[in-house]
Amino acid sequence: MVIKVGVSDLYERLKDDLHRYARSIARHEPEANDLVQDAVLKALKEEKILTLPDYKQRAWFFRVMKNKMIDERRKEKRLTEWEDDLDFSIQEAAHSHLEVTELLSHLPQATSDLIFKRYWLGLSSQEIGSQLGLPAATVRYKLHLAIKKLRTVLEEEK
Repeated sequence: MVIKVGVSDLYERLKDDLHRYARSIARHEPEANDLVQDAVLKALKEEKILTLPDYKQRAWFFRVMKNKMIDERRKEKRLTEWEDDLDFSIQEAAHSHLEVTELLSHLPQATSDLIFKRYWLGLSSQEIGSQLGLPAATVRYKLHLAIKKLRTVLEEEK
């Protein structure tokens, strides 16, 4: 409990600097607040932070926030690249609802539902995964396999 009180005092002392730095590296205020919150949570687990001089405590928080931001941006980029790889327009492949229904009939019902949620409802793999209780990566993999199957079907029909 002593550590939590110490980190609380430390946060109060550095609060203005932490928020100013977070706003300078973040895209918007909520992201900056998340960076500060994550750094404080990490500080609660880091006992040695209280033994450092003031300037090193500040530098530690700044580094933690910067690293967290970099990790989040890399993760976001990876997810965006996956979503771009899945860019497939069923509407372009088939002109009518009947043709789309016929095309999707080549897939199992669960996979067809994934395609419907992704391309008609516009849900992200994260949102679909939340609904189905699956990791977003699993949803993207299943979508990838479904699109591969649909492309094969379309090539055979030409």
